[in-house]
Amino acid sequence: MAGRERVAVVTGGAQGIGRRTAELLAERGFHIAIFDLQEPKATVQAIETQGGRAFWFAGDVAREEIVEEFARQVFERYQQVNVLVNNAGISLIRPAEETTASEYRRVMEVNLVAPFLLARVFGRKMLEARSGSIINVASIAGLVAVADRAAYNASKHGLVGLTRTLAAEWGGRGVRVNAVCPGWVKTEMDAADQTGGSYTDADIMQRVPMGRFARPEDIARAIAFLADDAESGFVNGQTLTVDGGWSSDGSWESVRLRKR
Repeated sequence: MAGRERVAVVTGGAQGIGRRTAELLAERGFHIAIFDLQEPKATVQAIETQGGRAFWFAGDVAREEIVEEFARQVFERYQQVNVLVNNAGISLIRPAEETTASEYRRVMEVNLVAPFLLARVFGRKMLEARSGSIINVASIAGLVAVADRAAYNASKHGLVGLTRTLAAEWGGRGVRVNAVCPGWVKTEMDAADQTGGSYTDADIMQRVPMGRFARPEDIARAIAFLADDAESGFVNGQTLTVDGGWSSDGSWESVRLRKR
């Protein structure tokens, strides 16, 4: 393919943040490779309707041999990858004392091991080219604690640590690694989590200084910024928090709501 063409890999691209990220990067001229457990029909259709190109692969991001096969197909098709967005993730809301070892391990495998596997396989090629941007979708749960999410919090804290380590190792060879830390986002994951009754829309909106959930668009635009060398070419090893002020506001509820 022509050298001026750019390729972005997006995991978890069938819905939510991943879907909007894939669409936005396609709008900005990237060819898109999507990795998800399910076929991302709506994402691919949206991209192709706008004249873009999208390739998809269904599989478990936590399985090393599946990741290797995905990468093989991506390089066979495109020969290069300029951007990797590690977005795929799972949630687990359960008190720590009730969380089983198998549940804990599964969250770690998807949220922390998989981003390492993908960064390793695509990072090698980026290092050869001395160019590339890796964006890990962490969470404010990677910066602060949220009760009943021991596995999720630990995985996202680990992902922030992985981001900083790879940035330190690879920045000098042309590969930037950063993380985006969303607050609560209106996605299918949020709907599933709320079904369990652990929180409501009001719980989130009253806590966020900006008084609303994030939209997938909000997070996708932050990712697109970090993907663009012209916009963020000297940004490396950072956590870009997109939470409407959640992690900055130490006010108690009555003070916060008086400021609306």
